[in-house]
Order: sequence, then structure tokens, then C-alpha cells
Amino acid sequence: MSGESVTENGCPVEPVVRTIAMPADTNPSGDIFGGWLMAQMDLAAGNAAARRAQGRCATIAVDGMVFHRPVLVGDEVSLYADIIQVGRTSMKIHVDAWRRARHGEQRFKVTEALFTFVAIDENGRPRPVPPAEG
Repeated sequence: MSGESVTENGCPVEPVVRTIAMPADTNPSGDIFGGWLMAQMDLAAGNAAARRAQGRCATIAVDGMVFHRPVLVGDEVSLYADIIQVGRTSMKIHVDAWRRARHGEQRFKVTEALFTFVAIDENGRPRPVPPAEG
């Protein structure tokens, strides 16, 4: 993650989204469903995209999804989004997901992926991403 404060093991300090993995989020084997985690990551990337684009955006691709560790029921899941590239209408956003056991302090990276979003107008058509502020 570029330009952010990180902990000793490389976890960024400020998440875009933080949630708790619940029993309803499990697959038939009782593990947290990868699709649930991917949806949480999409929410985090979408939040970063909408803020940068100052409006509505749509996911157009997800690349390089790699699961490093499982997420367990009751784990706190923190999602970190870093905009790594901005084009005329699109943005590439790297998302990391980290877990912390309900009764612990140690955090572990569980997955990561690269999301591509396009800024869209009120008719769902691509629109330019405004220049960065500041």
C-alpha cells in the first residue's frame, strides 16, 4: 500500500471497510465463503473509486485474487484499498483483506486482488475521472 502507515507485519493502519464474519457468511463446510469476502473487497474498492471519481462507478474487472489464509466466523475483517492507477475513465485499485481473531490482537493478511472500476454518468455511460484534488 503506497504512502500509508503500516504495522510491524505490514498491515495498513486505516481500513476502508471493517466488518465481522458471521455464521450466515459460511459455505456448507462452515468456512467463510470466498464470495462473501470478494463482495466485501468490492465494496471497499467501490468506496475508494467513488471518492476519487466524485460519483458513481462500476466494477469491470477483478484480477489476481489470491487467498493466503482462511477467515473464521467471528473474525474482524479489515479491508484496505489503494488506487494505483487512474486513466481517463478508469481506475485500478489494489485491495488487501486482513483478519483479526475476535479475542486477539494479531492481524494476518488473508487475500488481495486488483479491481478495475469505470466512472459512469447518470445513464451508466463512461465519464472522465476528474483531476486529483490537492
